[in-house]
Amino acid sequence: MPAEVILGLLIPFLGTGLGAACVFFMKHTMSGTLQRILTGFAAGVMVAAAVWSLLIPSIEQAEHMGSWSFLPAVAGFWLGILFLLLLDHVIPHLHLGSQEAEGPKTKLQKTTMLVLAVALHNIPEGMAVGVVYAGYLTGNANISATGALALALGIAIQNFPEGAIISMPLRAEGAGKGRAFTYGLLSGAVEPLGAMFTIAASGIIVPALPYLLSFAAGAMVYVVVEELIPEMSQGSHSNIGTVFFAVGFSVMMVLDVALG
Repeated sequence: MPAEVILGLLIPFLGTGLGAACVFFMKHTMSGTLQRILTGFAAGVMVAAAVWSLLIPSIEQAEHMGSWSFLPAVAGFWLGILFLLLLDHVIPHLHLGSQEAEGPKTKLQKTTMLVLAVALHNIPEGMAVGVVYAGYLTGNANISATGALALALGIAIQNFPEGAIISMPLRAEGAGKGRAFTYGLLSGAVEPLGAMFTIAASGIIVPALPYLLSFAAGAMVYVVVEELIPEMSQGSHSNIGTVFFAVGFSVMMVLDVALG
């Protein structure tokens, strides 16, 4: 596997690790304002990535279908939405920025649930990177190395607050810095694994590329609407989250267009 592909698969995991490493540099838990800023920024990045890196390429991959080229994008998008909806029923619902779960839970149970929730939500993101790199490796003309890198960078940016949102509350509850960092890091470990599995199955995946790209987009949009937008809108001065949603959207749009 080319070194540039291996690097691209690891970049999102690095974003999670850098976010989790905040426990070594910040003495206290994140303020509500900072959490809204990071969450809003991450939401904007994910929406832009879903559109430019996933949905538009999905439609382009299906151009041979003529006026029906939208079909794989719509079908895959809904499959991604329904997949995440199913996950939210399978595992106890838990917002990314909160340590409060339904019903009485021990701190260990809540921590485990939070890491599991974030890890499961990261699987489609890892698949998204893997799908794009699988298309690049098979010589798909619509997918460039720089375009795949743009998606990996965008997801890494989005993963930074996720790592911090896990590690910082753990530290505030009394967990050691090393333990809090490890939990945050583990939540992102599924991404490179999911990406490598997707590339390994590229013989099956590439023919279904339009559907898989849009599937990843649907899953990412579900996380934004269900998890990130409620978190960025809580409390007073919630418009700061909206402003940084626009900032994140703009940054990812520029990255994708400039590098794609």
